[in-house]
Amino acid sequence: MVQKYQSPVRVYKHPFELVMAAYERRFPTCHLIPMFVASDIVDEEASEDGSTHKIERRCALDVDAPRLLKRIAGVDYVYFIQRNTLNRKERTLHIESHNETFSNRVIIHETCCYSVHPENEDWTCFEQTASLDIKSFFGFESTVEKIAMKQYASSIKKGKEIIEFYLKELEDEGITHVPRWTTSSLPLPPPSATQDGNKDDKLDADYIKRYLGDLTPLQESCLIRLRQWLQETHKGKIPKDEHILRFLRARDFNMDKAREILCQSLTWRKQHQVDYLLETWTSPQVLHDYYTGGWHHHDRDGRPLYILRLGQMDTKGLVRALGEESLLRHVLSINEEGLRRCEENTKVFGRPISCWTCLVDLEGLNMRHLWRPGVKALLRIIEVVEANYPETLGRLLILRAPRVFPVLWTLVSPFIDENTRKKFLIYAGNDYQGPGGLVDYIDKEIIPDFLGGECMCEVPEGGLVPKSMYRTPEELENEDVRLWTETIYQSASIFKGAPHELLIEIIDASSVITWDFDVCKGDVVFNIYHSKRAPQPPRKDPLGAHGITSPGGNNVQLIDKSWTLGQDYSMVESPLTCKEGESVQGSHITRWPGFYILQWKFHSMPACSATNLPRVDDVLATLQVSSHKCKVMYYTEVLGSEDFRLESRTGPRGTSWHLPMFFFFFFCTAIHLYY
Repeated sequence: MVQKYQSPVRVYKHPFELVMAAYERRFPTCHLIPMFVASDIVDEEASEDGSTHKIERRCALDVDAPRLLKRIAGVDYVYFIQRNTLNRKERTLHIESHNETFSNRVIIHETCCYSVHPENEDWTCFEQTASLDIKSFFGFESTVEKIAMKQYASSIKKGKEIIEFYLKELEDEGITHVPRWTTSSLPLPPPSATQDGNKDDKLDADYIKRYLGDLTPLQESCLIRLRQWLQETHKGKIPKDEHILRFLRARDFNMDKAREILCQSLTWRKQHQVDYLLETWTSPQVLHDYYTGGWHHHDRDGRPLYILRLGQMDTKGLVRALGEESLLRHVLSINEEGLRRCEENTKVFGRPISCWTCLVDLEGLNMRHLWRPGVKALLRIIEVVEANYPETLGRLLILRAPRVFPVLWTLVSPFIDENTRKKFLIYAGNDYQGPGGLVDYIDKEIIPDFLGGECMCEVPEGGLVPKSMYRTPEELENEDVRLWTETIYQSASIFKGAPHELLIEIIDASSVITWDFDVCKGDVVFNIYHSKRAPQPPRKDPLGAHGITSPGGNNVQLIDKSWTLGQDYSMVESPLTCKEGESVQGSHITRWPGFYILQWKFHSMPACSATNLPRVDDVLATLQVSSHKCKVMYYTEVLGSEDFRLESRTGPRGTSWHLPMFFFFFFCTAIHLYY
């Protein structure tokens, strides 16, 4: 399996020509890199005008690997081929390298580029990508990976330090300027015209440190790769880097797991229009009067501070007056506001602030708070927030916990992630007023008055919700349905042997059918059929036959099994295979009136033609798609031809490949050092 690494953009605040002068001092050997023992020039070529210089070197590395491993491998040094192409006119240096040693067992390829900063022509950017494919290595593959992780993490920053060392050496020698290459016949192009690539697709190392925090090289690479994967495959709104990073942190930078939960959350946000919640959601008056929570300044670390007087809240009254869904929407709006405040505080304090602090006052908590529907609503809210707002809670201060609190905690804690539980600080009685208490986390000047401070807090005091505001179960059910069906998208489940089909009747032959769907789970094949006659009334698949329940989804089949393709109905678009996590948009201009059927079908791997035995891919697909179930979320619309501009609505489709977070072979980690 191929492993990949993508570095952020590292910036030298020096002109390109001066950086190149420092770079050349690293050859033929570099005392700052003890393992880089030699380099021999094997080929060299220069253009007539001197603008381009190509050089190929054979480099020897004495890698710090276990002696036993070296003895088994039968080598003392590891050799690489490095090809440099310096273009003085365009002010770029492209570097390519690959391993010569063990090339039949390990394939290593690395590319680097020095170029002019797109916004300041007196600065220089450096980027690096690398890939590794371990075919086999004497049974020491896992050992190799461990050595790689250790060496790469310790050496990745060394490359920049070495360049800066030689820049300082040049300065000490009085060399602070190197003239640009120029010729009377070829004017120097502007830096913006020579910049290779789209800077919007890259992350600058200084930006990462300023807005995202200190990350290891491996964590930086995970963030960049997941961001690029979203840009290639996700056609909807791309989340901000801070949001992506939260999901990576929630899964300890396991790319596979983080990608899965992030895609599920993006689908959820799209389905329920969460991105627009702050603009569209208006809290009912009962929440303004009786919901005992609100934002209150910030803690000592600059995190937004949210105060919840849970002990004063009439949870039963709020649930009876509003229903679960309204309460859930209100909590989601609080989380969205929290994300916005984190962004603002990041700018105000000049350092990354990605989470908030929550202070929960439990004075007044009693057995009425253990009302079963209220606890059920709380657990549901926790589940949704945990899934879609990971790593947003920096610290939870629980104050004045009464005797009944352990009972409530026993009910709730199993639904809270272990990493989140570690952020809880619980104080009983007035313990929060002493050393190690509230003043360690919140400035004394902003401690609320009801906790013994001098700051007036605008959080409502709560109280019992009047029973006259209670609504009947039927009213609450209708309200809940209305809230969570305020979306243009529908969900559908697809099973092996039971596709989901949607009927569209076309009167005007020149109409346009458009679609937008996300593949939430599994792989599907998308088809479009046409029939002159209407199918039988839709029948729903008996889910019990598959042993699966499908909350929030449906499965409808329209094409009768007695119909024959080519006679009763025809295919009007080529089948489109869509991978899990993909977002697909497209359109079809109808040629005939009649009935069009959009079909999402379970994607089965083709059987191997040479044998009847199941293939490995088939087995893996069976394991990945539980009980052969897929799920899509879709929206379709029919437009008149005059309302539709004839242009492609389907952007370039990316792939759903993913790379595990293992890393480089031990001598691959050393390549970066001589760049």
